[in-house]
Amino acid sequence: MKTKLPMMLAVLALIISTLACSLGGGEPTLSNSRAAFDSDGVNTTSTFGLFDTVYVVSDLDNGVAGNLVSSDWYAESVDGLEANFFIDTVEYTVVDESFNGTVHFFFEPPDGGWPTGTYRVEVSFNGVPTATVRFTIQ
Repeated sequence: MKTKLPMMLAVLALIISTLACSLGGGEPTLSNSRAAFDSDGVNTTSTFGLFDTVYVVSDLDNGVAGNLVSSDWYAESVDGLEANFFIDTVEYTVVDESFNGTVHFFFEPPDGGWPTGTYRVEVSFNGVPTATVRFTIQ
């Protein structure tokens, strides 16, 4: 029995740590950044029409108050604009004590529709780049 006790304690410790991880806690992480037709990021795409609203959505796990998610929008190769033309920066600061869910940014089409071409959104979490999302307007 003495040799089985350490093994049982090790298994019990593994089970407890697995349960603790699955119940939350841990470091805040931003992942799965994507372009979509909707703010939930369910209807993903990399191609939009001239009059579509463009959403860039990321999943935030274990977010806490003060976490900052930012997006820098560029017209990478777009008719009538210089290459890598900077459009705007949009930021979201977590205000809840804890946050698990999606964070989204969006731009509605300008009057007359989006200029055709390729666009890029650089997503950062707490000042650290986490993803680059590209999409085209056709």
